[in-house]
Amino acid sequence: MAGPLFDLGGKVAIVTGGNGGIGLGMARGLADAGAAVAIVGRNETKSNAAVADLTQSGATAISVVADVTDPAAVAAMVARTVRELGRIDILVNNAGITVRKPPDALSLDEWDSVIKTNLTSAFLCSQAVHPAMKAAGGGKIINIGSMMSIFGASFAPAYAASKGGIVQFTRSCAVAWAADNIQANAVLPGWIDTDLTKRARQEIGGLHGKVLARTPAARWGAIADFAGVAVFLASPASDFVTGTAIPVDGGFSIMG
Repeated sequence: MAGPLFDLGGKVAIVTGGNGGIGLGMARGLADAGAAVAIVGRNETKSNAAVADLTQSGATAISVVADVTDPAAVAAMVARTVRELGRIDILVNNAGITVRKPPDALSLDEWDSVIKTNLTSAFLCSQAVHPAMKAAGGGKIINIGSMMSIFGASFAPAYAASKGGIVQFTRSCAVAWAADNIQANAVLPGWIDTDLTKRARQEIGGLHGKVLARTPAARWGAIADFAGVAVFLASPASDFVTGTAIPVDGGFSIMG
């Protein structure tokens, strides 16, 4: 029984910010389960490298250069994916940035940039894929939140606001599109070893030790830790799971 439950053969996935970090970890998982993958990002060189990584393993993948905060670019991204890969079944909204400043030091431009990239992009992409998913008879939307969807952070007010918003937006989509057989869920990564967190460790004194001390798994997460949850939430195994926010954090969020 396990095979068909997690089989993504014939399915097509879009992964925004899929050319590195958590997005690439998820893209690899989806591709290994049989999905064709459109890697979406602004850095064409990085996206081409990610596509080469996937196709070397035998997957079908394309690189789509797009600014996911731009409605016209998002529409073109969806149109190209349907044109080249035939359909859209899975959307991973992973594009994200942060600005590490306390609320009193954050400019409006910085606030707007983070909200647009992390939250508005998820709205635009979800709205844009809805007709294709409905036409395909259903679909899966996976939105990437954060531990900051749960906790406050003095150094990340815009990021935390965007990621809290991701969880509520996910719930709204889950309710609105249940009748279309579209499931929407969020994943809340803990402290994961990525380029973004490498910079955080340089900028936030003592972060490495604090993360290890609080994480029961006693390590930072790896991008490979996101392959399984991506496949679960993209596959028939999760057909009755919607509107959830699943921490993938080695137990960080359950510690007092």
